[in-house]
This record gives sequence, C-alpha cells and structure tokens, in this order.
Amino acid sequence: MESQNEPTRLIADAMLGRLAKWLRLLGYDTRYDNDAEDVTLLRIAQAEDRVLLTRDWALSRKRGVRAIWIESQELPAQIRQVRSVVGPPPGSFTRCAVCNERLEPIAKADVETRVPPYVFRTQDEFYHCPHCQRIYWAATHVARMRKVMDSLSEG
Repeated sequence: MESQNEPTRLIADAMLGRLAKWLRLLGYDTRYDNDAEDVTLLRIAQAEDRVLLTRDWALSRKRGVRAIWIESQELPAQIRQVRSVVGPPPGSFTRCAVCNERLEPIAKADVETRVPPYVFRTQDEFYHCPHCQRIYWAATHVARMRKVMDSLSEG
C-alpha cells in the first residue's frame, strides 16, 4: 500500500485512539478525531486518500474507501497488523502525538520559558509542533518508549 515516495496516510476511528497515538509516535501520518461520525471518516479517507483503520467490520467493508479491519484489541497485534499492510514506519518521534503535525527543530534559546528549568539545563535538542505549539525533547521517557516500540514491532 505504500508508494516509493509517500508513505500511506491513515485515519483511525473512535475505537482506536491509543493505536492512533502510537502510530504517530512511530511516524505514521494518522488522523484521529474521537467525535467523528462514520460518514465523516469515510469522507475524509476518500478526500485525503487515507486508509481507514477500524474495529467496525461493517465500516471496513464500505465501498469507495481503502480500509483495514483491525482484528485484535491488543495494541502490539494492532501495530503489527498495520505494519504488515502499509509497511515499516517512516521514522519515530517525527510527528506530534496529539495533533499529528510534523515536528520541527526549535532553538534551545526559544524554549527557555516554555520548559521546566531542569529540562532546559539538561537537554540540548528540542522540537515543537507548529500547530499546537507543544515542545518535545528526548528525555528518559523516550528511551522507555523506544523499548516499547521495539517490542510492538516484534513478532
């Protein structure tokens, strides 16, 4: 499903919020709106050429949209299923986990008043989301998350 130039773009239904967050952390372009109705999901999937991820078997069978019926309720199996269909993730920690925008580097001096003093003293690289303005840095939680990501992709 992945072309050579552009990775597959995804949209997840309301039942897959946790999966959507982890797919974003892995670098997949994954839209998610907890309040979106099925008809809205279908319209967005068609208009933006996105693959619909859903736990709703009937929704996954709608005509005119590419969809993946997510079989498992377990996150590791869900991620393995998505990877097996759309290919490996484009790159970890490149998207905002909250709003899906691509993260951009930001100068350390520009975040001094926006991060805790300890973080400012101990970190040198920062990224921000141009949409929601969240600031990201590679603290100890990133190492833990990488271990989780590695375990999610095994098997």
